[in-house]
Order: sequence, then structure tokens, then C-alpha cells
Amino acid sequence: MAGKIPRSFIDDLLARTDIVDLIDGKVGLKKAGKDYQACCPFHNEKSPSFTVSQDKQFYHCFGCGAHGNAISFMMEFEKLEFVDAIEELAGMLNLDVPRENASNQGPQVSTEQKRSDYELMMHVAKFYQHQLKHHAKSSQVIEYLKGRGLSGETAKQFMIGYAPSEWDSVCKTFAKNQDSKKQLLELKLASEKTAGRQFDFFRDRLMFPIRDKRGRVIAFGGRVMNSDDNGPKYLNSPETRIFHKGFELYGLYEAKQANKKLDQILVVEGYMDVVALAEKGINYAVAALGTATTPEHIHTLFRTTDRIICCYDGDRAGRDAAWRALENALPYLNHGKALEFVFLPDGEDPDSLVQKEGREAFELRYDDATDFSAYLFDRLAQEINLTTDAGKSKLLQQALPLIEKVPSDFYQENLLEKLARLIGRTRAQLQKKINTPKQQQGLAKKFKVTPMRRAIGLLLQHPELATEVPFQPELGQMDVPGIKLFIQLQQSALNKQITTAQLLEQFRETPEYAPLAKLATWQHQVNSESLVGEFKSTFNFIEDQCLNLRLESLLIKEKTQGLSKAEKQEYSLLTLALKGK
Repeated sequence: MAGKIPRSFIDDLLARTDIVDLIDGKVGLKKAGKDYQACCPFHNEKSPSFTVSQDKQFYHCFGCGAHGNAISFMMEFEKLEFVDAIEELAGMLNLDVPRENASNQGPQVSTEQKRSDYELMMHVAKFYQHQLKHHAKSSQVIEYLKGRGLSGETAKQFMIGYAPSEWDSVCKTFAKNQDSKKQLLELKLASEKTAGRQFDFFRDRLMFPIRDKRGRVIAFGGRVMNSDDNGPKYLNSPETRIFHKGFELYGLYEAKQANKKLDQILVVEGYMDVVALAEKGINYAVAALGTATTPEHIHTLFRTTDRIICCYDGDRAGRDAAWRALENALPYLNHGKALEFVFLPDGEDPDSLVQKEGREAFELRYDDATDFSAYLFDRLAQEINLTTDAGKSKLLQQALPLIEKVPSDFYQENLLEKLARLIGRTRAQLQKKINTPKQQQGLAKKFKVTPMRRAIGLLLQHPELATEVPFQPELGQMDVPGIKLFIQLQQSALNKQITTAQLLEQFRETPEYAPLAKLATWQHQVNSESLVGEFKSTFNFIEDQCLNLRLESLLIKEKTQGLSKAEKQEYSLLTLALKGK
């Protein structure tokens, strides 16, 4: 995998991207004073409450609270991950995304190389589609699809094709020179046992192109159509420089194309399950690619929908898959997120069952879905005797670490309540054993504007204020809440011309991001004429607070240990400074 994207490149990307042009091209903005407005693209509203600031390069919705910079907008609007959003913005500007070097990394892949890879994969997908209709065996393949209940429309929607039975159809078509031969091998479209003699990786299989969140073909899944064939029933592309199976979900792109808003997503186990369900009108199913449902899968799904329904076989393997999905989902179960499980009758899978009973009957099964909290305790209690103290102790030992992972305090309390009933304790007793910090909840629930928050908020929204007060990094050593963050922001703002969007981006994925994002949208009610004066007076108050704290610590040390010569001099200077104020 490539290294991290350099911070300098992200800053430069945000500097080059005009957020007004970006959002206007996707939503449509109207001038409103010095800012721009539109109806929010993230929730339904009749009058515009979505504001975009050109000065700050920042957007904010006063209705639903959505906010962020150009990268955040691409992540939310296009449902992209952080790296994908950066690559998309970079592509608009024809920039290569650099990566920081690391000793364990291979050569860097350029944007041009990736673009070539995606183009080749799409050409091969269309080649397979063409073979489905024109190969000598096409009538047999089409009859197989019809026998599985699939229409031509569904086959087209999912770009289903056929990999010819010949050994080298893809190689003959696309291996024009040494570079293209190498590319076919690197993308696992061809194999080579003897140097220089290539053959197709997929042969005589029904082909399912795997598309990423942006619709680009990144891999393939191939299924045999004759149970007597040698080899595995399903053959998936190995990982390549553009395909990492733990991050991708088959059918997610198609589901987003078919639904303006995904109220729920059904997670199933195979390609045929996804397409068979879509054929019956259940066009919101996805499948993991030959792996368990990973944390990255869950993160992607919960960015797309609030309700995940995992639909597995009722056998041991299906229940094990459900448990792995549950374990990986716990850290993502925030307020309003639902995770449920549907287990099918023995011998049935979604494909076979939806063929038998149709869409309505199949969707009725969701009414009996098992909530994640019920499944968690059902699973843990399977091999534990809860009539004994030893069994209750074991359940407590196994359940608490899992409950601690859940970020929603509501869900945590619900889980603790259920656990308390099972082991004969009270929730209050168990609550003491939980150690889940909620650093940002206080700020989210009650936003009190302290002098430090005022200073940070003004500096964040108006980085040019950094030059209006002296830069004193030594203040960062004081034990004053927020002072280190203030110094860090001031230092970043002093180094170069920077926007609110760029400043905030430096704190993404840190505990400070949420409170800073709130301060970035805070309505400070300070007019432009009074801005510098307000900032200076607030800074002076904080500076006095730091100096008084240092003076107090020196006084205590003088009485207990005595002061050194340098400390005595510092004490005198501090006294004079504070008197002068």
C-alpha cells in the first residue's frame, strides 16, 4: 500500500480548489452578501440554509449542521473515503497525488498509471460483455443466465459478461507490446508460468466486474456455469495496485446509482445473491469480496446508510460471519445507526429464496431481524451456564470489552442494562466498570464560549489575525486548557497565507477536530471593524492568565524549595509585566 499523502500536498490542493466553484458545479449556488447559498444537499429543505464562504473556503448548513472544506464536501456528497476524495480533487486539477516514502513501500504509482489501469479494466469488462453476446458459446451462457432468473436489463446494469474458454482471448486482444503485457500481468488479467508465454487468468466463466465507489472497474469475479468444471466455483481477482478487497463491496456502486437515498443496505455473501435480489427489485444489496465484513466495509456502509441488515445462511458458517461483522461494527455504532441480522432457513441463500417467495415475502423477513444487541448476548451466552456465578463472571468478562467499543452512550446504556439483567446486577454497578471517554460530548451538548474558545474561534475563522499578537511558543508550556492548541494554530497561520479550510484540515482524525469544526461555524457576532481589537483583548486576557499561573507556581516554589537566580529574575520580570498591564 502507498504511504501517507504529504500534508503540504493537501494544503496545496485546498489552496488550488475554489470551494465555491466546486459546490456550484454540483449543487448550484446563489450570491448572498459576501457568501453563497443553496438548499442543503445533505437534507431536505424548502428554504436555503446551506452557506459557502469563499474567504474561509468552508461550507456550513444551519439546518442539519453539515460543514467542512472541499475534501469534506467530496466525501459527503460523493460518498468517498478521504483518499478517494483527495484523488478526485487532484484529478480535476490534473495533479498526481504524491506519497511519503517508507522503507517497506514499493514504487509509487502515478495518476497517469492509475488512469491507464482503470481504462484497461473497463475495456476488458466491455470485451467480456461483447463475448456474452457474440462468442460461439454465447447462447449457452445466455440460457444459463435465464435459468438463474436474470434478465438482460440486470445483466447490463451489473455489466455481466463472459470470459471465453480459449486460453488467450484477452491476451491476444490487449497485449499489443511489452508494456501492455506487463500491465495485464500486474492487474491479474493474465498469468505466466513460462517466461513470455501468457494466458488468460479467467477462462470459461460468467464475469462480474467489481466497481469502486466511483464506478471504475477495479477487479473481477468469475463463476463457473457447470458444476463438473475443475477449479473453484468462484474465482476472484487477486489484490493489485488498484484493488484491495478489504475496502471494496460488490454492488455498492450499482445500489447508489439505483437509489437517490439508501435507507438501508442488505449485506449478503455472493455476487449471484446481489444480482438475483436486484432482479426482484431489491436493489440495495452488497457483498464482501471473498473476505469477512471488515471494519473498512462497515465504515463505508455507515457513511452511506443508517441501517445495515446482514443476511446470512443460518448454519455455523453464516453465524460466524455475522459475529465477525458485529465485532467489526461495534466502534461505528453511533447514535441513529442500526445493525441487524437475518438468518435464512437451512439450505437457502438470498438467491434461491427470493426466487421462491418474491420481493415482498423476502423483505418481510426484516421485520423479524435480530438486533445487534440481542445477537451479541445470544452468541456470548451460547456456551456459558448463566445459573452459576462462574458463568455470570465469564459473561461479564467477555461482554464489557465489547460494550466499551460502542461510541453511542444510548447503546452502551442499553447493552449494560441487558447485561445487568443476565448476571443479576444493576446498570449503575456495571457503569463504573466501563472506561469509554466522551471528550467531545460536553462541547456538543453545551457550547460555552470561554475566552480561550473565543480566541481560537476568531483565529480559526480569520487566520490573518495571527500577526496581530506576539507569537509566544513558551506560553504553550503553561497548564492552561487550550493554550497549546492556540499556539499550534497561530504557528500554522503565521507560516503562510492559509484559509480556515486548510487550518481545520490539519486536525482531521484528531480529538480536536470536532470542537474546532464547531468553532469554525460559530457565529461570533463581531463586526469586521472590531475584529482586531476583540482578538487582541481576548489574547491579552489569556496571556495574563498564563503569566499569573507561572507567577503563582514560582511563589509556591520560593516558599517550599527556594528559587534559582534565573527563576528570581523571571519572577521580577513577571511582576513588572503584570503591574504594567
